Amino acid sequence: MNDPHDLGGQIGFGLVNPEAAEPVFHHDWEKRALGLSLCASCLGAWTLDECRHAYEIIPPTDYLRASYYEIWMGGLETLLERHGFVTCQELLTGIPEGTAEPVSCILRPDMVDDMLAAGPTELVISDKPRFSPGDRVVTRKKRPQGHTRLPRYARGKTGFVEAICGSYAFADANAHGKGPSPQWLYTVAFHGSELWGPASSDNIKVSIDAWETYLELARQ
Repeated sequence: MNDPHDLGGQIGFGLVNPEAAEPVFHHDWEKRALGLSLCASCLGAWTLDECRHAYEIIPPTDYLRASYYEIWMGGLETLLERHGFVTCQELLTGIPEGTAEPVSCILRPDMVDDMLAAGPTELVISDKPRFSPGDRVVTRKKRPQGHTRLPRYARGKTGFVEAICGSYAFADANAHGKGPSPQWLYTVAFHGSELWGPASSDNIKVSIDAWETYLELARQ
């Protein structure tokens, strides 16, 4: 989706001013927002990719005004309502309308470290990688209607394969309930001038992770 979350290469938003000695949380409610998000993910009702897409569909005017954890909460509300854990009315009033159904998993404090350390899981597929390190490739130029991990600034651009990362769930499908549909994942590098034009510094290189269907061999 070409929505406000995809800001790479966009202008008009002012300077990025990192906050000196930035705290992990600016407000106490942000701690609860993080905790709620982690606990809700243990319900097993959605994938990380669907969670990311829930952030992306927040209306642009709301997204651009929201803080980091406000975006998290907006996405979480969408997921909880979509999967039947709460109703729209309950979200509006904060009052439960009935007795909640028991959940299949409760994230206890002693489980959190192992959960966060688990990370993504490589999935075995029978197909061999189509590309090898050093191959010149072109990213497909498309206008996706749903979730994608291919940033807008890197579409239709020529780069080279730096590494084969393994085979992982294809985010574009997994975000929409179509199953993991695993594919080979590559690290693809681009020279700055390919992405940003001749005004780019000569020493700039940008690397992205790209699934196999994002790529085609470049013409020699």
